[in-house]
Amino acid sequence: MINISEAAESLRARLPSVPRVAVVLGSGLGHIADEVEDATVVPFKEIPGFIHSGVKGHDGRFVAGRLQGGGEVLFQAGRYHVYEGHPLDVVVAPVRVLAALGVDVLILTNAAGGIDGVLGPGDLVLLDDHINMMFRSPLIGPVKPGEVRFPDMSCPYDPELQALAMEVAESLGIPLSRGTYAAVTGPSYETAAEVKMLANMGANVVGMSTVPEVLVGRAAGLRCMGFSMVTNKGTGLGSEPIGHNEVMQVGRTVGARLGLVLAGLIGALDGASQSVGTK
Repeated sequence: MINISEAAESLRARLPSVPRVAVVLGSGLGHIADEVEDATVVPFKEIPGFIHSGVKGHDGRFVAGRLQGGGEVLFQAGRYHVYEGHPLDVVVAPVRVLAALGVDVLILTNAAGGIDGVLGPGDLVLLDDHINMMFRSPLIGPVKPGEVRFPDMSCPYDPELQALAMEVAESLGIPLSRGTYAAVTGPSYETAAEVKMLANMGANVVGMSTVPEVLVGRAAGLRCMGFSMVTNKGTGLGSEPIGHNEVMQVGRTVGARLGLVLAGLIGALDGASQSVGTK
């Protein structure tokens, strides 16, 4: 069991300040954190109770600093997954640490498969909603400090942040779709029948993360938003078998565009907080 207060204070002691915005970087997106200027890097292994992330493309480190042309940010490069065998308390521990630090905005990113027959490799999706096909919640059990028992999930992804993200993407000339994310445990990719089922349920993309983190973020009162980077078409919709190496390769290519959107979004949020004197 990770002691959230102890882990948060350990991280706080290493940071020059706590940014208002934190971003969780999904598979193949860790390189975005390399763009941070005057970076302070804290590996997971140096935080009490944290363990190494064993998935390729998930370095397991916090990176704080300023994005070029953007604002101050705290990146979580790498995450824990249910399919690694971790209990949900471990999977969501980094988000609970971020909430304990005093972060206001939590941006989740992930690599996902396009399953609606329209989205394909290279597309970026701003998440409007999600479907929890993991059939479990990290909120089960005693209520954690700073969290509510029954968080409202009518708008899990903040509408004002969504509108701002759309404005930023449009100003950059970067296409940004909108859709619903289905979360499954993995680690196998979905069958063609499962893809068809999820699409019929209203999902546009499918992946193996994000939803547990959003549940905890909302319970802790954080403003959440999410982006899916489509790395492949779901089983039955494409002609080639799906592999993690291909996911990583697309992530490196498309991640540059997502990085531009994140920089613009974080810069806008940073400027807004300074204008009202909250930073």
